[in-house]
Amino acid sequence: MLFFGGDYNPEQWPEEVWVEDVALMRQAGVTAVSLGVFAWSQLEPEEGRFEFGWLDRIMDRLHAGGIKVALATPTASPPPWFTLAHPEGLPVTADGVRLTHGSRDTYCVSAPPYRAAARRIAAELAGRYARHPALALWHVHNEYGTDCRCDLTAASFRGWLEKRHGSLDALNEAWTTTFWSQRYSDWAQITPPRATQYLPNPAHVLDFRRFLSDELLGAFVEQRDLLRAANPDVPITTNFVQGGWVSVDHARWAAELDVVAVDHYPAAADDEAEAETAFGGDLARGWAHRDGGEWLLMETAPNLIYTPGRMHAKEPGRLTRHSLNYLARGSRGAMYFQWRQPRGGAELFHSALVPHAGPDSPVFREAIGLGRTLKALTGKVAGPVVADVAVGWDAPSWWALQAGGLPAAEIDYLAGVRQVHRALYRSGFATDFVFPGLDEIGARLRSYRIVVLPFLYLVSDASAAALRDFVAGGGHLVVGHLSGIADPAGRIRLGGYPGAFRDLLGVRVVEWRPLAPGTTIALDDGEQGVRWSERVETAGAATLVRYAGDVLAGAPAITRNRYGSGSAWYVSPGLDDDALRRLLDRVAAEAGVAPVLPGLPPRFEAVRRGELLFLFNHGDVPGTVPLPGPARVVVSGREVSGSLTVPPGGATAIRLE
Repeated sequence: MLFFGGDYNPEQWPEEVWVEDVALMRQAGVTAVSLGVFAWSQLEPEEGRFEFGWLDRIMDRLHAGGIKVALATPTASPPPWFTLAHPEGLPVTADGVRLTHGSRDTYCVSAPPYRAAARRIAAELAGRYARHPALALWHVHNEYGTDCRCDLTAASFRGWLEKRHGSLDALNEAWTTTFWSQRYSDWAQITPPRATQYLPNPAHVLDFRRFLSDELLGAFVEQRDLLRAANPDVPITTNFVQGGWVSVDHARWAAELDVVAVDHYPAAADDEAEAETAFGGDLARGWAHRDGGEWLLMETAPNLIYTPGRMHAKEPGRLTRHSLNYLARGSRGAMYFQWRQPRGGAELFHSALVPHAGPDSPVFREAIGLGRTLKALTGKVAGPVVADVAVGWDAPSWWALQAGGLPAAEIDYLAGVRQVHRALYRSGFATDFVFPGLDEIGARLRSYRIVVLPFLYLVSDASAAALRDFVAGGGHLVVGHLSGIADPAGRIRLGGYPGAFRDLLGVRVVEWRPLAPGTTIALDDGEQGVRWSERVETAGAATLVRYAGDVLAGAPAITRNRYGSGSAWYVSPGLDDDALRRLLDRVAAEAGVAPVLPGLPPRFEAVRRGELLFLFNHGDVPGTVPLPGPARVVVSGREVSGSLTVPPGGATAIRLE
């Protein structure tokens, strides 16, 4: 089954609307809905008193309509009675302000009453619905990531630190607490990072974010184990969400899930939305590599794109293109937030398949067509996305590069990783993500011919060794500035940057010279450096490009070092999108890596998953794609040979014969 549907909130509507909803779902070809995500106050209106009658009725109605359910535990939004009875279960900010009820995510994950209440509602749901015929998936919580700095969190944090470091001496060494007289002589002296006079200790902040990831994972595992015990045959997931505020290391969490599920909302209204869609799908597939790269799009906006301060309506066809793009990149379907747009509440204008205008609307009409397409693709979309190129992703490096006191305020980890992926995407290369911080990184690297590391700030000795072995075995490694700088505790690797990779790259950086916003530095190949420059000394590497301006004139800018059977490239300056794309195209040519389908027209995209080739026309004019051989259009069954014309805004899947 391909999942197709959305987050459904029947508790917001009278039951006569439920009848219409199921009929509309059948009309659109909906196969599954998420249910109960924010329904705790309806399921447990008073502590220990449960009302499941309404949920029984809608579960049975959906089953009768042939619609499966991803049943959620509603623990992301405790009800008012809980927060009044257990004020210690409310989160406290870094400024010491205890938040009040009135939004979602008002909980402290370290508060024993919250954990107990979460286990109780999960156990009740498991006992009642674990063998319901509509149940296809357990959906635990919603978008884990809530932060708390209260005293209960402090106690849990200290326990975590004792396990991680073993002794105060080891912690003091890892955190360099001799700086600014911060040495701890008792565990009780350590609190979560809170508002302070000036810059906090970055190692303290980094460890706290690692702690939060583990603490939130512990809460997930408690619920998961209760649900699994009730029926081990029902898979269990939670929906990952991205954001600089999210203290969750999803690469590590993925091993604890039966299905990796992701919420993804592109945040650009122009063609960047398509690049962001590809980025989100490829990153999710990386997290799901243990499952052959199969994951599930749990949430996206069907008919709107959200940019800061603005909601943009998607033009006709974009809902379909984005949905099929996620499918092509490994998703088990396409789910949306949400099914029916609500009449009130904080997100009353949030995107929906059934908007305020009702089913007689562009979005619902397009959903009907998409449902037919997904039905035709059911049973035919299988197999991996095979990529020769991978980009490194490391959540702790992202967290570390959010610290104050860095050489430039404009350092943006996510923007840097997205830029590398965007350059590869626009050149048509199939691209995976790898996670250098995981123990399995050595085995993962053997699948690729090119690995690109943007902003891999924190690197362990083991990860550095795995990357050296990758290059020695014939791989091509591209390392950007601010990579290999520190160990996992955030302590600088001495002797010159990029410490962990100096020998591999054959370079030594002795000085950083970040550029002022809006300024550039000339390179001798005609390109311009942006955002960043540095003084590089070669120690065995060949200089490919030199700085041509400022005090760095004549100094190495881009280098390549032969190491074993492979090559290690160092990219010192920041580059704009076009220059970075040209550089990565050169690396790909030397590595013998080709695009998925060469010769595509402008604004076209090709993705191959298993035996299917997906073609996307993101432009406003038709385009003709050269085919490597005879093929059959999957949905229509039409045979094509030589080439295929895709209409403006169109998407199609073909099977090469």
